[in-house]
Amino acid sequence: MMHALKKTRATYTVSLPASRKVYIEGSRPDIQVPMREISLTDTPVGGTGDKDGEHNPPFYVYDTSGVYTDPNVEIDLTRGLPKLRENWIAERGDTEQLSGLSSSYGQARARDISTANLRFAHIDKPRRAKAGKNVTQMYYARRGIITLRWNILRYVRRKSSMN
Repeated sequence: MMHALKKTRATYTVSLPASRKVYIEGSRPDIQVPMREISLTDTPVGGTGDKDGEHNPPFYVYDTSGVYTDPNVEIDLTRGLPKLRENWIAERGDTEQLSGLSSSYGQARARDISTANLRFAHIDKPRRAKAGKNVTQMYYARRGIITLRWNILRYVRRKSSMN
């Protein structure tokens, strides 16, 4: 298992060539949108290749690799992903944390010792919508509430249009 984790870690943490991970601030300081800054080569000018080229600025794209390709983040696959939306979800006040797993299937899997070596060392307690609340993307969109996902997409569009 540990050998597989080390191999997996090496695969996921490899940075892409000629690029680096950067973040742009979202609609609030705790929302950092991951982007990849891609270095471009100069464009040859004059067709002969012996002159200096025209400089091309970096090109930015949305980076879906999460923290895995960030050289400043220590990766531990057994701990799971960081809780990037935790504050935002709590501030909305429309969910509550459960005391534990609520489904019989989830409870049975948690007790199954044959899968113990596959579990994360830390499993957070699940959340659910409070009575009378709805926590779907569509629910928020119909009320004009911009969700974290829409914030990210908006900033990706803005940054992409700068290229």
